[in-house]
Parts: sequence; C-alpha cells; structure tokens
Amino acid sequence: MRGEYDAVVVGSGPNGLAAAITLAQAGCSVLVLEANDTIGGGTRSAELTLPGFVHDVCSAIHPLGAGSPFFKSLPLERFGLEWIHPEIALAHPLDDGSAACLRRDVGETANGLRDDGYRKLMLPLVRSWPALAEEFLQPVLHLPRHPFSLTRFGASALCPATVLARLRLKREASRALFAGMAAHSFLPLETLSSAAIGLVLGMAGHAVGWPLPRGGSQAIANALAGYLRELGGEIEVNRRIDNLEQLPKSRAIVLDVTPWQFVRMAASRLPSRYRRRLDRFRHAPGVCKIDYALSAPIPWGADECRRAGTVHIGGTLAEIAAGEREVAAGRHPECPFVLVAQQSLFDETRAPRGQHTLWAYCHVPHGSTVDMSERIEQQIERFAPGFRDCILARHMARASELEKTNANLIGGDISGGAANLAQIVARPVFSATPYRTPLAGVYLCSSSTPPGGGVHGMCGYHAARAALREL
Repeated sequence: MRGEYDAVVVGSGPNGLAAAITLAQAGCSVLVLEANDTIGGGTRSAELTLPGFVHDVCSAIHPLGAGSPFFKSLPLERFGLEWIHPEIALAHPLDDGSAACLRRDVGETANGLRDDGYRKLMLPLVRSWPALAEEFLQPVLHLPRHPFSLTRFGASALCPATVLARLRLKREASRALFAGMAAHSFLPLETLSSAAIGLVLGMAGHAVGWPLPRGGSQAIANALAGYLRELGGEIEVNRRIDNLEQLPKSRAIVLDVTPWQFVRMAASRLPSRYRRRLDRFRHAPGVCKIDYALSAPIPWGADECRRAGTVHIGGTLAEIAAGEREVAAGRHPECPFVLVAQQSLFDETRAPRGQHTLWAYCHVPHGSTVDMSERIEQQIERFAPGFRDCILARHMARASELEKTNANLIGGDISGGAANLAQIVARPVFSATPYRTPLAGVYLCSSSTPPGGGVHGMCGYHAARAALREL
C-alpha cells in the first residue's frame, strides 16, 4: 500500500467496487478498504450450514444486476461472472394448488395468469425498459431524457400497490403476483409509491430476467474486483475504518456506508444543518434470514415452483398487505411474506450432488430480536408439505444480528434506509448531487443514495462521476 492515492473507497460492496472502477477507468490511483476478511458486502457467499453447501450471505437473485447499464458496460464475464436464467423467473404459489408465474415473455405471463390487464399494464413499460432504466437508476432530480416514458411509468408507480393491483389487474392470482413484487419495497402496500418497486421488478423480469450468478453472489464481487485490479486498483481487507482520520492521504474519499455510519466517522466535522438532515433519514424494516441445507428439492405442491429461481410465499394480495402493515406497525406477523431463492436447482456448484440449498427471509420490524424460523417454515410447509423432512441444517440470523457481518445492515435494514416517497426524492438529502457531502472531497455511494437498494452498482458509479467532476 502506497502512502497517497487519488481516491480511497471505504467498503467493497457492489457500489464501492463500482465507484473504484469508475475512478480507475479515469486514470485515478484507487485503494479500496474492506472491514471484513472477504470482499463483497451484500454480494458474498459462504458455507453457512454444512461443508459443500454454498449460501448467499445477503443478496441472491439479481434482476437489477443483469439490467444495470454500468455492469453491462464492463467485461465481467471475462472475470468469471456467468448469469443463470431459470426457466421461470418467479413463482407465487396459491392455496388452490396453482402458482402465478412471471416468465420472460409478457404475453406468455399474461396468458398463464389469464389476465389481459397484466399485459396492458406491463407491455408498454417493458418496451420502454432501456429508456426507463436510464431514468430511474439515477437521482430523481435530473433533466429527463425520456420524459414521455417516465411520465407513463410515474403515473402507475406513484400509486399504492393495492390500488394499482385492484384497478389494473382482473384476477386474484395476478394481484398476488404483483403484491409479492411490490412487497420488496418494505412499505405498507397502501402507501403512495409502493407500486414502484413492483413495476420495476416486473419490468426487469421481462426485459432482462431474474438471474442468479453461477457459484454464488460472491462471483459478482470477484468479477468486479478482478477488473479493478486489472485497471491498477488496490484492495485491502481487514481494514475497518471508524474515523476519517484513519484513511491514507487522497484527493477524494468515497464511502460505501450508510448516513448513520458516516455521522460517526466524520465526528464533529459535519455542519450541524447537514447532520440534522441525515438524522431525519429513516431506516427500513429489517429481515430475519435463514439458510438451509436440504437433502432434496423442496416438495412444492405446484409444479411451476420446482422450475422457478425465486418463489414468493404469502398467499393473496390481502394477506401480503396485512403482513406488511403488521411489520410497519412494529409487530411480527403470524403469517409473514416470505421470499425464497432455490439456486441449487439451477447451479450444481451450490450443494453436494443430489442435495440442495435454500435461501429465505421474511420482513420484521427494524432491529428485531425475534427468531422467525417457525413462522417461515410454516409458510413454506403451507405450499410444500413435507418441507421440514428435507432439512439437514439451518443457519438463522435475526435482524439485530445482521450488522455483525455487514456494518451497513443496521438493525437488519438491507435497503440502506426506507424507500418511501420522501426518501426516494431526498436520498439521503434533497439535492441534484446527493452523493456530495459538505466535507471537501468526501462522497457517499451506498444504497442510501440514489437509485437506492439492489445490486446494480449505480450508486457507486454516480458518486464516482460526481467526484471526478471535482477532482
């Protein structure tokens, strides 16, 4: 490690690595510092249960990764990144034994749902995906290049998910499928703009798929790091930064940390007005996550679930909405909405031959100390009787414990802060360049900045571009 750099990046999650690559591409000398002994942040994989079972520590399925304009501009395949596309992107089992499914083709999806309302809602948006992805994967405050496409999207995205589903979708199966996608927002589904993430994930599913990386999400971080090193960038692990004074000398500092961590790291250097603005930034609810080693595939009642990379478990629109209201009110639902990924069905590197992994979590109040294992397993058993008989081992992490392995996951918040309408516009502050801080040469690039959560690297890319304009 040299004594001085053009830029130092704190955190090796996808946004930190994206920022480092963008700076290195511009000819800057770059050092990335990572607190843990492995890189990746939210894109790490590890043997959490039994030897030979590779689990994704945080993120698992990556529609925004496959659709990221920045990632697509990089030669990541050359560094080992291979996307696997399951036959069915998303399945949502129902109590009658059927499953609502998201497939790549909009028409095929609508036909399977027997709902032309789904086709009419999604097809115009999917056709505008390249333009819309460019628009919403950047700060809200910008001059739109595609105003008509953005206006059409915004008219639906600003709606509460429950309202949009009941107005535009005709069948309960379609509404349940959309509710599950909208629940990724961690918002009550009656809230303004709660439809936005459901629309984005649905559009991405049709435009680019819901793929998983061969070998685990760690492959994304490894590919980004490989390319960064080729550009001359350096990475150092086991370097926890608690104060900005610990950093080597540099012209720019880019922080893949949350606003709450930044306040601690900057100590008394922050102006009081900016600090008060950060103090008003609010957390999203947390998650209780379980990784399973299984002796066999999950015995789903609906055959479509056996061919899907992702399965949403929660029943009807009304059931999912009720569960999300409970979480927002600080309570733990008896029948939570559960997100499941079954990567080993499509990636033989994840488990010993004939055996499988399962990745699952449910939403809980921020900072929850409750073990939701029993409730999660009851929900899976509801649609896959005999599931418990397949379990060889479990690894459970309460919301309150996730921060131990990734300092950004405060209280189990995997979103970098709530994605309500106010915090979409002001993330973490209201500004055309929200990555810039009042400290000269210091920038934020975590998912607490636009465009927010997800593995896409765009927060890091935009933060680095802001830094380059001022270097």
